[in-house]
Amino acid sequence: MVSKFVKFEMPKDLVEQVYEAVELARDTGKLKKGANEVTKTIERGKAKLVVLAEDTSPPEILMHMPFLCEEKAVPYAYVPSRQELGNTAALKVPTTAIAIVQPGKGKVLVETISKRLLEMTKKE
Repeated sequence: MVSKFVKFEMPKDLVEQVYEAVELARDTGKLKKGANEVTKTIERGKAKLVVLAEDTSPPEILMHMPFLCEEKAVPYAYVPSRQELGNTAALKVPTTAIAIVQPGKGKVLVETISKRLLEMTKKE
């Protein structure tokens, strides 16, 4: 399977946009949190953007997600920290994955991030 979206070094400004999109969806839209909930959300075709933490241990927890996202044509991005991802989603604990289901006021930002991820993977 040829990946449309692959794990690559994301620019710092894109990582910040991803965190901002999660915050906006948290406040004005809807999020799903944790690997199991995110997997179900992707499978049901409800995820608009999936955010995965690079420091997840063991990595097998998230290993299936990129393939599932590609299969369902869902853009996904990596952020460096589970702790920061959890904080951004207003959780008191770190989280390995977040799915934006309803972006709320972050709709345009999620679309911009998705387009940028697609452009970056075309260059790979």
